[in-house]
Amino acid sequence: MTFDDVRTLALTWPEVTDGTSYGTPALKVRGKLLTRLKEDGESIVVPGIEPDERAMLMEAQPKIFYFTDHYRDWPTVLVRLPRARRQTVEGLLLRRWRTLASKKALKAFESLSER
Repeated sequence: MTFDDVRTLALTWPEVTDGTSYGTPALKVRGKLLTRLKEDGESIVVPGIEPDERAMLMEAQPKIFYFTDHYRDWPTVLVRLPRARRQTVEGLLLRRWRTLASKKALKAFESLSER
């Protein structure tokens, strides 16, 4: 996967917009960070992932999920896009999106998903 793949996927969800964060391309939901491209150009930063879940992800798929010392104390996981499958990234980002989207957007998305 690439960030362009992530962008194409996430922009189909309600309330997702293109933006920037710390000088890198980012995707936001109602002004809050969904994900952004890490400075290495190949990984994404996904906030809202608590340390226990991050540890589980890293243990299960260490070639995909990781963090750096900078993110040690933050509820964040990094994802190596070239090694990740679409369904893995989509599931993680969709869960994050659900925490940021409005109730109206969630309802609209659910009705689309039921079709």
